[in-house]
Amino acid sequence: MAIIMSQKILIHLLTWRFSTIMAKMLKRRILSIVIIILAAGLAYFIFSDIRPFHLGLDLRGGSHLVYEADTSTLAPFDIADSMESLRGVIERRINAFGVSEPIIQSETAGLGPEASHRLIVELPGITDLKEALNLIDATPVLEFKEERPEGPEKEAIKKTITDFNAAIKEGEAPPQDISLELLNSDPNFIPTALTGRYLKRAQVAFGQNSISPSISIEFNAEGAKLFADLTEKNLGQPIAIYLDGKPLSAPVVRDVIRDGRAEISGDFTLTDARDLARDLNLGALPVAIKLLSTETVGPTLGQEALDRGITAGLVGLLFVASFMVFWYRLNGLIAAISLAIYIVLVLAIFKLLPVTLTAAGIAGFILSIGIAIDADILIFERMKEELRGGKHLHEAINDGFARAWLSIRDSNLSTVISAVVLFWLGTSLIKGFALTLIIGIIVSLFTAITITRNLLLAVAPGHQSSVVKFLFGHGLKR
Repeated sequence: MAIIMSQKILIHLLTWRFSTIMAKMLKRRILSIVIIILAAGLAYFIFSDIRPFHLGLDLRGGSHLVYEADTSTLAPFDIADSMESLRGVIERRINAFGVSEPIIQSETAGLGPEASHRLIVELPGITDLKEALNLIDATPVLEFKEERPEGPEKEAIKKTITDFNAAIKEGEAPPQDISLELLNSDPNFIPTALTGRYLKRAQVAFGQNSISPSISIEFNAEGAKLFADLTEKNLGQPIAIYLDGKPLSAPVVRDVIRDGRAEISGDFTLTDARDLARDLNLGALPVAIKLLSTETVGPTLGQEALDRGITAGLVGLLFVASFMVFWYRLNGLIAAISLAIYIVLVLAIFKLLPVTLTAAGIAGFILSIGIAIDADILIFERMKEELRGGKHLHEAINDGFARAWLSIRDSNLSTVISAVVLFWLGTSLIKGFALTLIIGIIVSLFTAITITRNLLLAVAPGHQSSVVKFLFGHGLKR
């Protein structure tokens, strides 16, 4: 009787274990299908024109200018703010000329006092070097304007602007007798003799009776005289401050100011106050710059570099996938599918951030593909050892991933550290390579440990046979 009861319990346990394994397999298969569907959706997003890739200058053509800033007269703690102001000056001037998606960034080459501070300017579509240099050399226009008095001139300007906007809104041609001078005039303010060339400095200040920051401005001797006359004339009236034709602020004159010092107060946050002070200082370059190098890339050459990069990636991917399927059979096929999902995820991240793709960046991405498949190879080799030890296929898969994880983590972490150092100390070209490599490695850890493991467990059968051993085997042996 006891023997019969033991047999029933054993049968029940085996049945329960089998049903549990089947339930887990079903969940994993459903999850695998969901992952593949999501990857297909991301692939559609990548190959559609919903959001194009952000290509670097070497891939779409344009001008590449490198300037070195003279920071020898600056204190070390002022260099970062001065370089940011310099970048803002150049960016504002270039944007005023309608250049599409310019890239202006500052970088530091070297460490310590001997480090050189550079400004990198990339102008896509501008292949005329003289035109590119003219954009950089132009000086932003800082203006101080007084309120336009009521009268026929103000009404004529308002009417001209209203008629022009109404015609544009209705899709009609503007009146032929329209005055361009009136159309381009400001109905509320008129220019004065005081401009940014007389401004000595602007900085954030905090008053004793106010917790809100204000802007302290100071003019040179000639500017102080002009400012005194302007404040005396416009007492109780606003004086508008314009930069490149755009209004920055319009403070009201409370007192006649004769010492060339004034304070722009208002409901400023600290960030707003710092931005306004920076903009006021844009009337001149905060530091002197010297042109170090220039380079122009034609659109044909850039397209050729892009085509070659894509071709290299596809050929490399084909060889890697073919080797994996030949050597690791079904495991290799799963790895190839996981690698395709990995590529889709990385490219989607490149589009969404967006990451500026250069030829060096594409090289970093292609390198990350090899690193991603290297993790699968480590896992499969550990699985082989577990199967040789007589473990069940599912146990071999779980233990193979668990024991390979430490090696995968350490090898990828060392590569990430190297890439971070390259990104921190390298030039813009090296930074593009390092950034795509870092993103690729991080995503590869997710796909290797999570997606590949789930796909393997979803297709691994609950029994072992000669066919199963062949499919999950490796090499030339049966």
